[in-house]
Amino acid sequence: MKTAQRLLAFVGLLSLSALFIYALQDAPTDENFEKKLINDYNVYALQVPEDLNFAGEAMPLKNPDILERMDRELLVNTYWQSNGLLMFKRAKKYFPIIEPILKKHGIPDDFKYLAVIESGLTNAVSPAGARGFWQIMKTTGRENGLEVNDNVDERYHLEKATEVACKYLLRSKKRLGSWTLAAAGYNAGVAGVSRKLKEQKVSSYYDLLLIEETGRYIFRIVALKEILSNPAKYGFNFREKDLYNNIPTYKVEIDSAVTDFSKFAQNFGINYKILKLHNPWLRESHLNNKSKKLYTIDIPKKGYYDVQ
Repeated sequence: MKTAQRLLAFVGLLSLSALFIYALQDAPTDENFEKKLINDYNVYALQVPEDLNFAGEAMPLKNPDILERMDRELLVNTYWQSNGLLMFKRAKKYFPIIEPILKKHGIPDDFKYLAVIESGLTNAVSPAGARGFWQIMKTTGRENGLEVNDNVDERYHLEKATEVACKYLLRSKKRLGSWTLAAAGYNAGVAGVSRKLKEQKVSSYYDLLLIEETGRYIFRIVALKEILSNPAKYGFNFREKDLYNNIPTYKVEIDSAVTDFSKFAQNFGINYKILKLHNPWLRESHLNNKSKKLYTIDIPKKGYYDVQ
């Protein structure tokens, strides 16, 4: 009975997904809407591209196990339409911030998709305590120069967190030998992946038997890369104006405590909520700053918010 109920709920979700997709397209007329929906919304088996790669390292898709695992992630992410559309929208807003930092450190551009699967390009919090776009643990953040406490948590600072992720990935690549293994190490830890390689006497990620999360990790990244690079191919329809844009900001430096960020925000023609949206690393309504450290706060330029 429960199985039947779940199946009906799933079918209902698919129908809602179809309606969401149509909302982004030119709406059909009332007369042909139902017919068009039935004829045009279908679930298809997908053809896995033969030339998929991660960071220039080819996936061995002639291996049937690898092909099936890649097929799974393409299917799951193609037909999770609402999440897919959100990834397109957020990528337009955040990739331009992430891409130049990766390039500066010599990290392949494909690693921006690692942030997509880690956090959905949001300041997520994991059950283990990892935070931010790059899901950095407290100890890792502090070891790499981030301030992490109740008052300030720079794991939520996108630019600084991306810098830390780059440093970690460079060390992982040096130790593990490939970008694919470096990415796996980001999920399971460099020591953990290195130990598994030795125990199983292999040298490739694709030959390792790993826990499910790490075993799916590279496949999920490549699936998101493929889908986000080819929206029409996978049935995603949107206009440029449907995507999110980053709001231009200017920087204000402070080297003292701030007792009330609500009053501070008003001095710049914004409110507390908007200040925190652009500076999520400020975790409280005040800044302690007993050490007189120099902080840089982003303030949105005028004309983008209607502040009452």
